Amino acid sequence: MKERLSCLVQTNSMRTRGFTLIELLVVIAIIGLMSSIVLASLNTARSKARDAYRLAQVTEIQRALEMYYNDYGQYPASGGAVSPNNGWSNSGDSSWAALQTALQPYLSTAPHDPQENSGFAGWGGYNFSYYSLGYDCNQKWYMLVYDLENAKGPDNGQYACDGSFFQYGGDGASTNIKTVGAKSQ
Repeated sequence: MKERLSCLVQTNSMRTRGFTLIELLVVIAIIGLMSSIVLASLNTARSKARDAYRLAQVTEIQRALEMYYNDYGQYPASGGAVSPNNGWSNSGDSSWAALQTALQPYLSTAPHDPQENSGFAGWGGYNFSYYSLGYDCNQKWYMLVYDLENAKGPDNGQYACDGSFFQYGGDGASTNIKTVGAKSQ
């Protein structure tokens, strides 16, 4: 009888120390829910970090272009891109190398988008595009077109020397595609 009583006591004490299947499933579900929330926040933070990097790179390109202009009285020639046409330089193809060579004294390497596509995937294809030719003022002005992952404000556009206006992101209140450049000289 004593042995049977001690066996019952052990069984009851083992039950109070363990978890039931329901308790384990609830904990696993809570952990899964918390993980998905954290991952979603992490992806948003990553895209914002890439956008901050893009903005810094565009500013760096603009500074280098202004230093080039101060030294040579004009901006480097654009051209050679497969797309959108051969008047552009596009960071997604070999035409970017010519711009990189021209800006070498001012930039150690020509910036590239963190999610760059090879070639040109249309405006908003995560490439930097540079143009400086034409519109009655060859190489006295330029424009850069780039894409953000998170829409942020309007695309203010860029005027060419002949008064032509370019706004590749459209005139919406908040757009991902931005057009910036030098003021017409």
